Amino acid sequence: MGVTTALEWLGSCSGCEIAILNIGEELIPLITEALDIVHAPVLMDHKYFGQCGEGLTLTIPEAVVGIVTGGVSNHEHLEVLEEMRAKCQVLVALGTCATHGGIPALMNGQDREQSWQEIYQTTTTDPGATVPNIEVPAPLDRVYACDEKVKIDLQLPGCPPNPSHIAEVIVSLLEGRPPVLPGKSVCDSCPTRREGKGAVSSVKRFITNAEFTPGAPIEEMRCLLEQGYLCMGPVTAAGCAKRGAPSCISARVPCRGCFGPVRKDGNQLLDMMNALASNGIDYKSVVDRRSILRFSGAHGLLRPIHKRHSEEE
Repeated sequence: MGVTTALEWLGSCSGCEIAILNIGEELIPLITEALDIVHAPVLMDHKYFGQCGEGLTLTIPEAVVGIVTGGVSNHEHLEVLEEMRAKCQVLVALGTCATHGGIPALMNGQDREQSWQEIYQTTTTDPGATVPNIEVPAPLDRVYACDEKVKIDLQLPGCPPNPSHIAEVIVSLLEGRPPVLPGKSVCDSCPTRREGKGAVSSVKRFITNAEFTPGAPIEEMRCLLEQGYLCMGPVTAAGCAKRGAPSCISARVPCRGCFGPVRKDGNQLLDMMNALASNGIDYKSVVDRRSILRFSGAHGLLRPIHKRHSEEE
């Protein structure tokens, strides 16, 4: 009998679950010998209120290890997360939605009620429609990361997370040791050529290709930030690299910041502005600076902007 394990998904796209499958052949002995999966909606037909709906409260089996993906954006998500915390000895937040809010937390930068109206009451699709409020979970005031609502024992970001790191976390839990994971920034793992500060004074949009020689080793391409593109490498946690260079850099495009901040309580927006300023780049040249928080808008970092009365007039 393996270690009892429960898996749950909240406000997620199932990309993290696909990343688990992408562990590959190493996953087979884990799920057949090491782990005893007692709850996983993506894999098995286990009902929250009993197989015939006879239960009165939501229940999840007790487990040694719990893995939860997705952020918390409605009351059902919160109820499921709290039950996972109550029933699991060790709770792991997997993926950037669970650790930092992810793409869904972009909603935090908008007025909630106005957003729902724009989604459900468009004049081109269903004029006069109402926002659903019957037999659907009530939304929370914003999208939360899991650790804002319950105690999380281990966080593994990524959109999606690196399959090899997922395997390392699982194996480390089975062996009773801390996992060996990257602790630096994307820049620290980037092999591109750097020539120093002061090469550019403003940031340009990535609507033209970067300068590089097709087919040449990535080491011969100059740093994309030094080329003037908004590369989030300095303020983003490493971990996406699968075969040497970080994933985006391998495709010759700037890092988009999907692994969240390097520091646990980091703010990618402020940290990026500081990084630009220290390199002599005008931060005001960045179009839509708030979009830098596209993957890390939870923890109260991304909020609606309320116009002053004078501006509205």
